[in-house]
Amino acid sequence: MSSIHLRGLKRFTDATITSLPATAKLVVLAGPNGSGKSSLFDGLKTWHWYNGGVGGNWDESYGTKAGAASASWTERVRVEFHEPLPAGAEDRKKLIYTRTAFRNEADFNVSRFNRLASPLETSRVSRMIDNDVTVSENYQRLIMQTIDGVYDQSLPDTMTKGEIRDRIIGRVRTSMLSVFPDLVLTGVGGIGGQTGTEGTFYFEKGASPRFLYKNLSAGEKAAFDLILDAVIKSEFFDDTIWCIDEPETHLNTRIQAQLLTALYSLVPDNSQLWLASHSIGFMRQAWELSKADFASVCFLDMEGLDFDSPVTLTPIKPSRDFWSRTLNVALGDLASLVAPERVVLCEGRPPTVGEDAKAAFDAQCYRIIFAAEHPETDFLSVGNSADTANDRLGIGRAIQTIAPGTIVSRVIDRDFRSDAEIALLERQGTRVLSRRHLEAFLFDDEVIAALCAEVEQPQRTPDALRVKSDALTSSVQRGNDPDDVKRASGSIAEGLRRLLSLQGAGSTAEAFARDTMAPLLRPGLTVYAELSECVSGPTEGG
Repeated sequence: MSSIHLRGLKRFTDATITSLPATAKLVVLAGPNGSGKSSLFDGLKTWHWYNGGVGGNWDESYGTKAGAASASWTERVRVEFHEPLPAGAEDRKKLIYTRTAFRNEADFNVSRFNRLASPLETSRVSRMIDNDVTVSENYQRLIMQTIDGVYDQSLPDTMTKGEIRDRIIGRVRTSMLSVFPDLVLTGVGGIGGQTGTEGTFYFEKGASPRFLYKNLSAGEKAAFDLILDAVIKSEFFDDTIWCIDEPETHLNTRIQAQLLTALYSLVPDNSQLWLASHSIGFMRQAWELSKADFASVCFLDMEGLDFDSPVTLTPIKPSRDFWSRTLNVALGDLASLVAPERVVLCEGRPPTVGEDAKAAFDAQCYRIIFAAEHPETDFLSVGNSADTANDRLGIGRAIQTIAPGTIVSRVIDRDFRSDAEIALLERQGTRVLSRRHLEAFLFDDEVIAALCAEVEQPQRTPDALRVKSDALTSSVQRGNDPDDVKRASGSIAEGLRRLLSLQGAGSTAEAFARDTMAPLLRPGLTVYAELSECVSGPTEGG
């Protein structure tokens, strides 16, 4: 495709995308939610309906922009290709293929089926808001394509059963392994209930040799769906614009990059892959692909455009500003982390759009504690200890993508870990606190003494330490461990507030620890030196 012009359709009053090179195999639509990416795909489907596509179902209230000038729906979209449109009806049916963002199929078990019509003769979805379930359908197509292989005269009679089966399923297995190295597609269950297996896909995962499709994680299912569909449908849509809306659904940043590479290789050479994404993982991997072959990848930046007015869009070369805005879309308020020289990923509930008083507790405390001595460092709560150690959300990798010089490290609570476990984690680049959790530092005896001095009541220090001791004793009587300061922090905070007649010290244990105790955990204290040693150490640079 070389250009597309949309008038009075969905988001667009008069929008033109032009100057798309004939060499482009991948086109990335970048921009936040609501910027028109899905609407563009709706426009391509609309154009396809009156140019040979099947399943046309124009919905005036859905497709026409409110207030747009009256026009036939066939006049809303114009598409130009570098070559003349094919004359044959079959070739025109394959011009556009779309996947919506609503692709979840949690489970299926096929017990019987008939031969399905060719995908070129059917249309699963009419709009980009429709559910787009394909796994069970593709399961049936895979079975039939495998059976057909037995009678395919172009295949040699010397091919074994395994070779015929793996002719298709092997491509899916190989691509999945490139995304999830520990997940092996081993085969499919039988049909008709005679084989003792379910009519679904089977995998090998860890020690589980017959791991059912329904037991895959949401991310594994999301990647498997797209890969399986690409393998099955590439036989039919081999000269096609493939449109995938939000391929990042359920996937972390690292998986996004690996999945894009897999899809890029699966889409037929004579086709073009269009992705609508606001994910830094897909964006960055597209940039890596473009560096290998610049002419093969195009970026279209749809952020901040006024589609109520005429707009002309051409491919861009990603700049520092583009990457900063992309990170802002992907991470929201966390985008300011581009600036620090060093980012420490730590435990704690990640911040959300809504109000959450307990969100990012650890990160907020660390920022306060180390603000004076380490202004170049920022802290980010990214989840539990496993999330932090593995950077499950891909935040560290996303930051290093945008600012390659940024140093990213990780620190987690000690909890119940043994010395051997800690040694292994630290060899892998994750620092572990020397105490059970951050609260053990915040309510250290030295910090409590500093609080008494801060409010000019140093003589109350013995009483304040007794408040802590009594709270811990009471917590142990409730069944908690002696070193579990977090469990006792509410009682400690309330006792100190009353003892020292504190006003505005924080209405909850978390607020008290963050707003009153953290500012007192400062250089000069032995406990500060201990904590500082815990959060520094082995790092991973960009």
